[in-house]
Amino acid sequence: MPKPKIAITMGDVSGIGPEIIAAAWSEISQLCEPVVLGHQVIIDRARELRHVTEPITAVNCMNDDIINAECCRVDSRSGHGAFQALVLGIEMARRGDIAALVTAPLNKESLHLAGHHYPGHTEILAERCSVTRFSMMLYLAAGENIAGANGLAVNHVTLHTSMREAIEQITVESVFEKSLLIHEFMQSLNVPQPRIGVCSLNPHAGEGGLFGREEIEIIVPAIEKARAAGLTIEGALPADTIMVHAKNGHYDAVVAMFHDQGHIALKLLGMYRAVNITLGLPIIRTSVAHGTAFDKAWQGVADYRSLVAAVKVAVEMSQQRKK
Repeated sequence: MPKPKIAITMGDVSGIGPEIIAAAWSEISQLCEPVVLGHQVIIDRARELRHVTEPITAVNCMNDDIINAECCRVDSRSGHGAFQALVLGIEMARRGDIAALVTAPLNKESLHLAGHHYPGHTEILAERCSVTRFSMMLYLAAGENIAGANGLAVNHVTLHTSMREAIEQITVESVFEKSLLIHEFMQSLNVPQPRIGVCSLNPHAGEGGLFGREEIEIIVPAIEKARAAGLTIEGALPADTIMVHAKNGHYDAVVAMFHDQGHIALKLLGMYRAVNITLGLPIIRTSVAHGTAFDKAWQGVADYRSLVAAVKVAVEMSQQRKK
């Protein structure tokens, strides 16, 4: 099967995006036909920083003032540039010009300073793709720390919001929808009947209502609805119990109630193998599972393994879709 064409955005160029693309270039070029979306001057700087001799051609979709953006700090020029690259990547994917889109990290504060008031990549992708049923998922392929042959996927009922607002967003329908989305994703990886574990919201799964009634009134009814729809699903169980079982291969997928409940556990299992995937889109989009890392940017030390993992998953998803 020929290598798929995959677009990779530079993300926020004040952060580590450009240099991890340069550092990973020899590996990702073996996996796909990569197309970098950003600015040629920036990728040339990154090549020099990481001592990459291979030429890397970038599609210039960022304004020229991006070359003056400050490194390692919030800058509206970097925020706007990240938005421009993402929008072009979405358009290319929707037209079928590329098989998948992989994104380097953006900085939410820089994005907002540039006038783009979104919580992050996920919401921009959903709006541009005109979908209302979507979510952000983290995925670890089978390997170190994961006993299951199908890897481990963690979907989030709520995402980039305050804890107070997150609790208000947890409904029977939202838990059911996220369970269905992760079920469909695992099926796309040739797992016919994935085993799903659903986390509780409250400590000890609420202790029969002593510590909260969300499990009784929301989460368990959503699980029952999902089970009636044909899903193999269990819960609500405390997140620490769920993640130990998932690590040991009892679950293929986990539904977490809020951002950190899923992120912390999965990143402890495999920070640099983790991949961010947006579910519910008509296009394939994967990303690194880390941020812009201003504290490490443009020093030549940023770890690029998550980008390689994101490209690998994008290739696999595009091949499965093509089949």
